[in-house]
Amino acid sequence: MENCGAEETAKEITMEVVQQGEAHPYAFHVSGPRNVSSPNWRDLISSSWKDANYKRTVIACFIQAVYLLELDRQENRTEETALAPKWWLPFKYKLSQTLIDERDGSIFGAILEWDRSAALADLILMRPSGAPRAVLVLRGTLLKSPTIRRDIEDDLRFLAWESLKGSVRFKVALEALKSVADRYGSSNVCIAGHSLGAGFSLQVGKALAKEGIYVETHLFNPPSVSLAMSLRNFGEKAGFAWKRFKSMLPTSSETLVVSDEGEKGFGVGLKNWVPQLSGLKNSGVGLGKWVPHLYVNNSDYICCSYTDPDGTEGDNAGKENAGPPTNGQVAAKLFVKSKGRQKFLEAHGLEQWWSDDLELQLAVHNSKLISRQLKSLYSLPASQQTQGNP
Repeated sequence: MENCGAEETAKEITMEVVQQGEAHPYAFHVSGPRNVSSPNWRDLISSSWKDANYKRTVIACFIQAVYLLELDRQENRTEETALAPKWWLPFKYKLSQTLIDERDGSIFGAILEWDRSAALADLILMRPSGAPRAVLVLRGTLLKSPTIRRDIEDDLRFLAWESLKGSVRFKVALEALKSVADRYGSSNVCIAGHSLGAGFSLQVGKALAKEGIYVETHLFNPPSVSLAMSLRNFGEKAGFAWKRFKSMLPTSSETLVVSDEGEKGFGVGLKNWVPQLSGLKNSGVGLGKWVPHLYVNNSDYICCSYTDPDGTEGDNAGKENAGPPTNGQVAAKLFVKSKGRQKFLEAHGLEQWWSDDLELQLAVHNSKLISRQLKSLYSLPASQQTQGNP
């Protein structure tokens, strides 16, 4: 009887531990970062948020919290057993708002704000330099029955059109980001996302940049593969092959005229938006004003296309204003993780971005895909170029 009682007590303790999330694989102390300290009074002297690795780690943790907010909802966890809060509380942030997909009621994003009360309790009298006042974070695809339909629907939307503006999530995220930017100022706000959430973050951030509102943007494993892009690449290759074929034809005055027109036609796409690069800094719409940070893994086929170089340097050599920026401005900061061949789930996972052995390289070439996606930002109408809200 005593043994039976001991066994029952052990079972109860085990169940209590599981219910409290202490043994859950997604618990912060189980799978979270190991060597990242919580803010303390020393941050008033030398802020940890000024360290790019610290900022990347914390923001990745915030995104993980959004995944867990939805999992907590699906699994009916209580406030005491919820997993998500453990991923923002150590950094002195609090949940301000959840973003709900009206189609299925799922949580796809959240706004986390600096928790002044929690900070004061640890003698942190003011927000550390570099720490955002508010962070809008968006999760990616969650392969669970309550959410998979709408998540995949938006995945297919991007795959087909390379755009997410038709999704209800785009509208909700855009309105939420505008609201916090108006409340705290765009320089005190940032947006971040992983996978599908990174796709939304990029397009929401770009939409605000077109309005002259520049918000710090962090994109983890952003999607780079779409049917629209594949067709466009095919068209570009066909155009290049036709150009090479024409160059092999016998020369004549008529052929020369056609060739010259072909040269003009080939470069018109770039000339529509690159010539003004030198004046962007003063126009209120420039590369230096909005510089998204992209984190990609070479083994992740969803985002690896971002590492493809622009390749316009050689084709446009000698052409005025047809090449990439040379005035020190950059379109985006592309951080690449190269660790040999990895399995897809590992290469696309969020956990890699807070791992202790993470080694990143800042890509020095101009990404062809980034240039294409930001193209509309550099060709604003004159009426919008006069707007500016640093």
